[in-house]
Amino acid sequence: MRRFLRPGHDPVRERLKRDLFQFNKTVEHGFPHQPSALGYSPFLRLMAIGTRSGAIKLYGAPGVEFMGLHEENNTVMQIHFIPDQCQLVTLLDDNSLHLWSLKQHGGASELREEHRFTLKGPPGSPPSATQVTAVLPHSSREVLYLGTESGNIFVVELPSFRVLEDRTITPEAVLQRIPEDNCNRRSCELVEALREHPKNPDQILIGYSRALIVLWDLQNNKATHHFLGSQQLENLYWQRDGSKFISCHYDGSYTQWPVSSDNRQSEPLENTVPYGPFPCKAISKIYWQTTKNGLPYIIFQGGMPRASYGDRHSISVIHGSQQTAFDFTSRVIDFFIIFSSDPAAEFDDPSALVVLAEEELVVIDLKSAGWPAVHPPYLASLHCSAITCSHHVSNIPLKLWERIISAGSKQNTHYSSMPWPIDGGTNIAPDPPQRDLLLTGHEDGTVRFWDASGVCLHLLYKLSTVRVFLTDADPNDNMNTLGEDEWPPLRKVGTFDPYSDDPRLGIQKIYLCKYSGYLAVAGTAGQVLVMELNDEDAEHVVDHAEADLLQDQEGYRWKGHEKLKTRDGPVRFEAGFQPFVLVQCQPPAVVTSLALHSEWKLVAFGTSHGFGLFDHQQKRLVFVKCTLHPSDQLALEGPLSRVKSLKKSLRQSFRRIRRSRVSSRKRRGGGGNASEVQEANAKFDQDALQEMELAPVQRKIEARSAEDSFTGFVRTLYFADTFLRDSSRHCPSLWAGTNGGTVYAFCLRVPPAERRMDEPVRAEQAKEIQLMHRAPVVGILVLDGRSTPLPEPLEVAHDLSKSPDMQGSHQLLVVSEEQLKVFTLPKVSSKLKLKLTALEGCRVRKVTVANFGSCKTDDYSENDLAVLTNLGDIQIISLPFLKLQIRYPCIRKEDVSGIASCVFTKYGQGFYLISPSEFERFSLSTKWLVEPRCIVDVPEVTSNNHVHNKSGTENAARKS
Repeated sequence: MRRFLRPGHDPVRERLKRDLFQFNKTVEHGFPHQPSALGYSPFLRLMAIGTRSGAIKLYGAPGVEFMGLHEENNTVMQIHFIPDQCQLVTLLDDNSLHLWSLKQHGGASELREEHRFTLKGPPGSPPSATQVTAVLPHSSREVLYLGTESGNIFVVELPSFRVLEDRTITPEAVLQRIPEDNCNRRSCELVEALREHPKNPDQILIGYSRALIVLWDLQNNKATHHFLGSQQLENLYWQRDGSKFISCHYDGSYTQWPVSSDNRQSEPLENTVPYGPFPCKAISKIYWQTTKNGLPYIIFQGGMPRASYGDRHSISVIHGSQQTAFDFTSRVIDFFIIFSSDPAAEFDDPSALVVLAEEELVVIDLKSAGWPAVHPPYLASLHCSAITCSHHVSNIPLKLWERIISAGSKQNTHYSSMPWPIDGGTNIAPDPPQRDLLLTGHEDGTVRFWDASGVCLHLLYKLSTVRVFLTDADPNDNMNTLGEDEWPPLRKVGTFDPYSDDPRLGIQKIYLCKYSGYLAVAGTAGQVLVMELNDEDAEHVVDHAEADLLQDQEGYRWKGHEKLKTRDGPVRFEAGFQPFVLVQCQPPAVVTSLALHSEWKLVAFGTSHGFGLFDHQQKRLVFVKCTLHPSDQLALEGPLSRVKSLKKSLRQSFRRIRRSRVSSRKRRGGGGNASEVQEANAKFDQDALQEMELAPVQRKIEARSAEDSFTGFVRTLYFADTFLRDSSRHCPSLWAGTNGGTVYAFCLRVPPAERRMDEPVRAEQAKEIQLMHRAPVVGILVLDGRSTPLPEPLEVAHDLSKSPDMQGSHQLLVVSEEQLKVFTLPKVSSKLKLKLTALEGCRVRKVTVANFGSCKTDDYSENDLAVLTNLGDIQIISLPFLKLQIRYPCIRKEDVSGIASCVFTKYGQGFYLISPSEFERFSLSTKWLVEPRCIVDVPEVTSNNHVHNKSGTENAARKS
């Protein structure tokens, strides 16, 4: 049997791989990209959000999440929950209706699409005849009323979506009961709103665009009342007792209408233009909420003065003498009010205003004085300023975790203490096994700390680096301050602010040591800040140091942006991470790599010009190394100067095309004699033979020229305590890898603790390795005598890792874009390699060491490499033998920004941006899996309207 097995095929290893590795996309963190519709069920206390790409997402209590995706990928225009049911209906922009249900399947609840339907008119009728504009799910739970552009209202049976043609409400039937002098056929075009009477389910209110409003009796199929406004209708809302309703209009006005039993035509009680008398924008939606104290809450969208505030996205709340126009930085999609849903309650008593804007979700507490915002536990606006980098830290010690939360709580004093009001369902997922942090760097110079332990990505703390520098904006500016007499009474809400005061503030690299609490942050203009955690506000001077990476080389002139100007004197910092030293790289180019060793108190940084080492305990520069090649002029132009490089690349492209044409003409024998043709053919055959002599699965890779641009670009930095000079003594070392395939190794002499402040740290270059194909180096790793990666700084001191084996020989792993190569140390002789580009045709983009545990036993785990390629697939490669274990397709190869944003965790999970505002979370491990698990109670409504609770259903909520 042995000879029938494939080479390298080991059944035991194959079984073990199944116990270790499994690929799952588990949950999407952040805010849905391009939201387009909003729905809410007071019965289930669940909220639904639809997007332009056809996704639909349901949210309840923190951890309760469902997701579905329409096959058509069309925009979701409207979402309506069926009253007292676990069902909802979506309307897409292709005029199709879809019925979704939360149903139990195999012991778990899933959001499933049950039916789909498109309303069709008679043959030859225009599309407007059946273009749905308004949807009303009736409280009987048996039918939907569909208002259309033509003015017809169709009745559709649920759940079959069968059209009940005999119950269609036509414009002709409506006009029969209305005096001719009041209306004509055009008055009944385009149904804007359909509203069921709150006390009588046999009556519905029909609002037409041309301001005609009709109260329709469903039992007798006739109009009982009609109301005629003077302005184009936008929306309708019933008061709780059904005695009045409110209409809002295109001119920025709203009107109260009484519904009396004796008058078929009613006159308005009151017409109000809240922000008149000047022309105003339309009020597109309105609520009238009753309260015990008699003063109603009037809440509406829009209505701002057109000339001065026509560009504002606002929702106004009026309650007696209180009036506030909440001003959002992105377009308002929709909103709803959370109020008493008990039918026996006499008053609405609103508690919260929930607003879905284009870039964030904002919840306003209407019970507390001043109407503060509520801190959201999910749907965080990750992109409130554009994300520029990410950094994940696993297994945070409890003390550090509590200190970060404490610092964050001091920042959130302006938020309401109200519990999260959308609380449907129950999260039954097990508590996360450890505390994980995801740090995101942003364009505005901030770093946000997110709790990434579970399903909900929750903001813990925000750090700003702006205070260190002089910028155009004063950090003490408060955009919410208003004068007492200011009108309209606008108040900024939300966190989305895409405009950066200075693009140089952007964060490019982050490194957090979870044991010491040191944090290093590097930015776009060559700034490197080292910080430590302080539990109290403090005022101190930030020490400055400059690192000249060009080392006064002649002939080089920086053409990019200037460095940021720093503040003189003491700077006040709030509790949290506070900078104590700033290292400024010269030229002030983007920092491309960063490493921090908190035990040695050293920080290393690299740019496109070179790298340096800084002692942050003595606040002294140890050394700098220029990696610039004489031809690297492009590295001196900065990120905003690309004209010359574009011309150069175009010129090279045309030369290559010309060369290929000339060589092909030679091969065809064009314009040459017979001997020249034979010579060219022989040369061509010889080249082809050389190609064939390669292994059949390998591709020939051309060596890169040393003159290629950006060869000095430092891609990776790595600290290691290893054998660098000889095999008898190990010492601290710093390794650097460049874009040109060069690896530099420096031997460091760090004084012992008792003399640490008296003696300087010394560095001496010990090795320089040049990879043959000059491929960019993306990762460096040292393996100890047991072939285990060296532990993190201070990890052994905290008894969280075994001491590295210093008896056996160490190995150096260098990961370039094209291959993985193992060298022996200290001789640096090649031991083995895996040619990824030659074998797979791909290039390495990200690499990390991940620990994979078996799902069958707690006794076995192993360290492997997780490698992300430019094709978007993830390969798991064994250590130290570099054997490919498994490959998973993860990201579309066209999604370049998604691949660039990917970050791996220490235990085989990962995150990448699927949009500017959303992280997709995935897992490569069978053991470490974070996904929603929840119970949604399914109340049962009986005929006498009493509510009983059935047993809950469990939801594994896997992504559709």
